[in-house]
Amino acid sequence: MEQVEMLWQFQQADMDADAMEGEIKRAPTRLALLKNREFLVEQQNIVKRMEEEVSEMVDRVDVIKDGINRLEEQLGALQRRLAEHTPTDLEQARELSLDAQKLLNGITSYEQEMKRIQKDAAERDRLEKDIRIRYAKVKAEYDKQKVAYESEYKEQIKILEGKRQHAQEKAKGIDAALLERYQVIKQHCVPAVARLVGDQCGGCNMSLPSVTLRNLKSGTKMIECETCGRMIIQM
Repeated sequence: MEQVEMLWQFQQADMDADAMEGEIKRAPTRLALLKNREFLVEQQNIVKRMEEEVSEMVDRVDVIKDGINRLEEQLGALQRRLAEHTPTDLEQARELSLDAQKLLNGITSYEQEMKRIQKDAAERDRLEKDIRIRYAKVKAEYDKQKVAYESEYKEQIKILEGKRQHAQEKAKGIDAALLERYQVIKQHCVPAVARLVGDQCGGCNMSLPSVTLRNLKSGTKMIECETCGRMIIQM
C-alpha cells in the first residue's frame, strides 16, 4: 500500500478518535458538572471575600471604639475645665463651645459610621447564610452528578483509547516526516489531508494552479494546497 493511501486511512481513524474525544468534552453530564463546579468555586470565593471584609470591619470597629473613647475623654476634660474655670468673656466661652461641638460632632460621626458597619455586617451575614444554603443544595447535586459522570467517563475513555489504538495501528509504516507534517498541518486545518476533486482542493474548494495540477497528473501523489496548506492527495 502506498504512503498516501496509508496516510488517508490513518486520517480517517485519527478523525474518528478526535470526534469521540469531542463528544466526551461536550457530554451534557460533563458540562453540567463543570457548570456546578464553577458555581461552587465562585461561591467559595465570594464567602472568602466577605469574611475578609468582615475582618476589616471588626478592625475598623475597634478603631472607632478607641476614637469614641478618646473624644469622650477629651469632652469630659473640657467639661471639667468649664466647671472649674468659668469663661471670663464671651469670646472665650465661644471658643470653648466650638471645641465642645467639634468633639460632639466627632463622636456623632463615629457613631454613624458604627451603625453603617453594623448594618453592612448584618447584610453580609444574611447573604452568607443564603449562599451557604444554595451552596449545600448545589453541592449535593454536584456529588450525584460526579458519581454518574465518573461511571459514564470510564466507558467513554475505554472507547476512546480503543480508537486511538486503532489510529496508531494505521500509522505504522507511514514515513515519520510525513506524519510529523500531518500533525503540523492539523494544528490549523482539519482535516489535514484532502482529496483532489476535479481541479480543486477537497478541503477549501479552491482551484489549484495549473503547475500544481500538471505535477499531480505527471505522477506526483501528494502536494500542498497553496490556499489552505492542506496536503492534497490523488488516489
